[in-house]
Amino acid sequence: MTRKEDMRALRADTQTHYNCAQAVMVPFAADMGLTREQANALALNFGAGMGCGSVCGAVTGALMALGGLNVPQEKRLELLLRFRTQNGTLDCAQLLKLAAERGENKKEHCDRMVAEAMDMACELSGLE
Repeated sequence: MTRKEDMRALRADTQTHYNCAQAVMVPFAADMGLTREQANALALNFGAGMGCGSVCGAVTGALMALGGLNVPQEKRLELLLRFRTQNGTLDCAQLLKLAAERGENKKEHCDRMVAEAMDMACELSGLE
């Protein structure tokens, strides 16, 4: 299973809720020398913008993965710039507000944010 397939499977799992940060970070666990359980635990409190609508969990998960992979700072900054440019903001609460204005439901919106962050993390890390 590819990292992107793994991410989609985590988001589709109805038995366990994997937040946006977990869904991006867990597929990179082995690459960072972590177990899936360790990566899952590290990303636990970063969903829903750290639980308070701050920076999107998908972005946070991607940044944690890039940091764990020792990706240069410039590429992490590129991720932030690209995500903000594509979506207008980095903040979960604002992203959800914009999605609601477009008529997009929360699950579809969050799945899209996770997919975008995962695509960027894979590209910037060189790990597809």
